[in-house]
Amino acid sequence: MSNLANIHAQISADWLRRRFADGVPAAAESETQLPQTLIPAAVLVPVVQRADELTVLFTQRTAHLQDHPGQVSFPGGRSEEEDASPIITALREAEEEIGLRRSQVDVLGTLPEYNTSTGFRVTPVVGLVSPPIELKLDAFEVAEVFETPLSFLLDPNNHQRLSMEFSGAMRHFWAMPFQSYYIWGATAGMVVSLYRFLFGLDR
Repeated sequence: MSNLANIHAQISADWLRRRFADGVPAAAESETQLPQTLIPAAVLVPVVQRADELTVLFTQRTAHLQDHPGQVSFPGGRSEEEDASPIITALREAEEEIGLRRSQVDVLGTLPEYNTSTGFRVTPVVGLVSPPIELKLDAFEVAEVFETPLSFLLDPNNHQRLSMEFSGAMRHFWAMPFQSYYIWGATAGMVVSLYRFLFGLDR
């Protein structure tokens, strides 16, 4: 069995619990050209415990939204004053956006904050989700949802480091195309952060 196959063979709900129990690095991930003021936000990284393998649930945002229209993302959004923590923000937003009940989410922990060039300081909250899942999408914000095998996302061969010119400056970003979906930008960056944390890799 290859080394990569060995890595994928150890991926399980119990393995994820052990890794998060060991602690999370505090250093934040940041994109280039950050604005002076960052808006606190949080997203839920929902790891679904399917019978045959673990998957990660993503949303496809609707095309008319002001922030990241049409992009693949995790359910989440801006923190509200009444939110006691980023975990509460992530769970609340997931419930509002896709109808995922908080009682179905076993929160494992958080990843380092991810600061975006669009002005958000995002806390990724990782949680295990127990099926069956009966989702109700907010049609204004979410066009559709889909699941990607966690093993695909944790395979570094699927992590593409790309660059493009944006507003006169070169921007570097991660991408990981999956079937007809294009996972890129901050969402892909958080997936890479999850990969690095789980396997104890230096930044």
